[in-house]
Amino acid sequence: MTSSIQLKDGIANTVANDQPQGMIIKIVGAVAVAHLLNDLIQAVLPAIYPMLKANFSLSFAQVGLISFVYQITGSLLQPWIGLYTDKHPKPYLLPLGMVVTFSGIILLAFSPSFTVLLCASALIGVGSATFHPEASRVARMASGGRFGTAQSTFQVGGNTGTAIGPLLAALLIVPFGQHAVAGLVIFALLAIWVLFGVSRWTIGHAKNQVATRVNQAQSKLHGRKLIIALSTISVLMFAKFTYIASISNYFTFYLIQKFHISIQTAQLHLFAFLAAVALGTFAGGPIGDKIGRKAVIWVSFVGMAPFALMMPYANLFWTTVLSIITGLVLSSAFAAMVVYAQEAVPGRVGMIAGLMFGLMFGVSGIAAAGLGHLADINGIEWVFGLCSFLPLLGFATAFLPNTKVK
Repeated sequence: MTSSIQLKDGIANTVANDQPQGMIIKIVGAVAVAHLLNDLIQAVLPAIYPMLKANFSLSFAQVGLISFVYQITGSLLQPWIGLYTDKHPKPYLLPLGMVVTFSGIILLAFSPSFTVLLCASALIGVGSATFHPEASRVARMASGGRFGTAQSTFQVGGNTGTAIGPLLAALLIVPFGQHAVAGLVIFALLAIWVLFGVSRWTIGHAKNQVATRVNQAQSKLHGRKLIIALSTISVLMFAKFTYIASISNYFTFYLIQKFHISIQTAQLHLFAFLAAVALGTFAGGPIGDKIGRKAVIWVSFVGMAPFALMMPYANLFWTTVLSIITGLVLSSAFAAMVVYAQEAVPGRVGMIAGLMFGLMFGVSGIAAAGLGHLADINGIEWVFGLCSFLPLLGFATAFLPNTKVK
């Protein structure tokens, strides 16, 4: 207990002697670790879809509906939570959100019916919605002006958790059945502990000059340019997260059907893709700080398009290789898009983070439900062929107004 208090005190007092312009590594690292734990828990849900499909005799459309409920809950709540906390910061929403996730885990582990599965997924979505806007704000507050680096570090924590989730499911949950999901409460409790420490630091530094200075330093877009910028970002988010939803929700089904491999083996292939996503996310932020957000977005979409188009026609080995390349390249854009939008609308860090993460959840949820319905009608391989064209929407980047990189 003493060591627990010391660690939280260490997080809370880290910046006492820091220079305003320096990134506060310990805080950015703490929210990244919390993001890892949060998204690890979330990632287990789609990773066990094949098990749930068999246990409850679900159709692909019902599997998609589980994702839809989870994603749309987070999508609707996050922008409003971000907008509210911009005006009325609530640091303790961070551990509170994880308590809600804790409840969702228990319900998922012991769910007796499809309806209860939907309720469990909704609770996990609510927990995530309370986490992302405030945690993203904390990362930016502690960035010392290195916005892309801080955002990508925060985001790579989430992507790493997303990558570990299927691996954890394959090794520790699927072999032991649905009740084994309850073991995830260990990660939820650890996240609550870390987030209490982060919340204490935030209370003491909510009015830190770093936050004021970084908001004032950014260029602003107005009127028509702002509308074009945010509309284009929305199109790019649609393309990116519809494609990622097709992989994260249905890649295991695709591999099992096309190449006749086991659930555990398919989940290892999914882990390879998600690990590449984590690595690409980490690289995208610092590169964006150096060469500009728009350049990173261009490379991310247009660079991976040829590989995505080839993947539906590849054998198992090359499918895995191509999925790693597409995950690595495509994921580099997210931090750049978040920071680009925050720079376009300074002073609304929480709202923009909520909108971006909310849009991510909303697109992913609707895509999961829609693609599941299409898979029931046309087959899973047809769906993957269709989704291979999505990166071509990246040419919309040409419409993004230029912004200055500090």
